[in-house]
Amino acid sequence: PIPRDKNEIAVCTAMAGEMLGLSTIYMDAGSGAEQPIPSEMIRAVADNIQVPLIIGGGIRDPKRAVTHLEAGADIIVVGTSVEKDPELLIDLAQAVKSV
Repeated sequence: PIPRDKNEIAVCTAMAGEMLGLSTIYMDAGSGAEQPIPSEMIRAVADNIQVPLIIGGGIRDPKRAVTHLEAGADIIVVGTSVEKDPELLIDLAQAVKSV
């Protein structure tokens, strides 16, 4: 895993993936992660790649989903929190539409 405070490593890894031909970059904090990927890291990666950026892990509420999208995520992945509370999907969808 890339340490949460090492944005430059995340950027270099994402850029290398893009240069090797990946059509998307997926950054994942892990299923049910206690700490989501920092917004600063998402922004740094998004600013340095041309392919879509997918972010997952630790997204438990609409505010976090919006924060990730505003930081540069093109797609967010939500799993554990929606499995625990399926109604959350409605709130997430409404929040995502607002961005």
